[in-house]
Amino acid sequence: MRLGLVGPLPPPNGGMAMQTLQLARLLAEEGLAVELVQTNAPYRPAAVEKVRGLRAVFRIVPYLGRIWRLAGKSDVIHLMANSGWSWQLFAAPVIWIGWLRKKPVIVNYRGGEAREYLAASARWVRPSLARATQLVVPSGFLRQVFSEFGMSACVIPNIIDLELFSPASCLPPDTEFTLVITRNLEPIYGLETAIRALALAREKVPAMRLKIAGSGPQGEALKRLVDQLSLNESVVFLGRLERQQVVDLYHSAHAMLNPSRVDNMPNSVLEALACGLPVISTDVGGVPYIVEDGQTALLVPCDDAPAMAQAMIRLHDDESLRSRLRERGSRAVAQYAWDEVKPRWLALYDTHAVAA
Repeated sequence: MRLGLVGPLPPPNGGMAMQTLQLARLLAEEGLAVELVQTNAPYRPAAVEKVRGLRAVFRIVPYLGRIWRLAGKSDVIHLMANSGWSWQLFAAPVIWIGWLRKKPVIVNYRGGEAREYLAASARWVRPSLARATQLVVPSGFLRQVFSEFGMSACVIPNIIDLELFSPASCLPPDTEFTLVITRNLEPIYGLETAIRALALAREKVPAMRLKIAGSGPQGEALKRLVDQLSLNESVVFLGRLERQQVVDLYHSAHAMLNPSRVDNMPNSVLEALACGLPVISTDVGGVPYIVEDGQTALLVPCDDAPAMAQAMIRLHDDESLRSRLRERGSRAVAQYAWDEVKPRWLALYDTHAVAA
């Protein structure tokens, strides 16, 4: 089968980019002829990136040409899609070109802001989706969101590399309770709430610290907040890490924080669970669809620093709770292994390629 795959690639190592990269490799290993068209390809020439308006032309025009050629030689196209301008510029054109060239397009939609985007733009999204062969989402949360707007979707979950993300052979020492965050430094991820929660938790557990792995526009503001709260000795900014470095970070920690304000199916949470790391997360978006409060993670309200601090203290004080979350969390992520997800994608490709 000749599969056209359209989506972003790292850098940065975002969830959709990593899923695109993994799918391309894993499907090729299954014998499919995979041709990838990158939605975030580098600008050519590089200097164009600094010129607003012009840079869009230099990216979109070559992209449309590549999509047209891809549609001509693919049996089916797998499109990784997101909200906002990403949908209008990079997703919708793929669907329409596939429709014009009579090639099936499977839309694999991702993004925690889908409800807000569809509330404002469903009238623009529907005509394109009506010409797609299938809408696939990674979580029950997004399926519910699309159903609210009269659009049906099937669920095929994200893929987690359970060979790379696996429990450590030994647990970290209990001398200094270490929490980690592996999200971009952006407002939607609520890192300031986690920092304020740490300040509150340290009033009862002084030997507690936080390591933050990621980069982004909020970096300087978050460092100023750390300074204002006198947490310079307790909070470490690690910058952006490679995947093996993230695994090593998880293995050195006692718990992972996900203070996000918007989320669909955060890979960072699933990867932490796969590493045997207890997770404290906000209960936003699709998070309650992938973890259960008190069973596979601890969930707290969005932007509630006192509640997050209480969860941190509870996890610190209760070794049996940490052990239970580690065990159940590790079991829960087995469904995201490639051997579990692969048959669903292959069956979908076969169905629509034959129908075409």
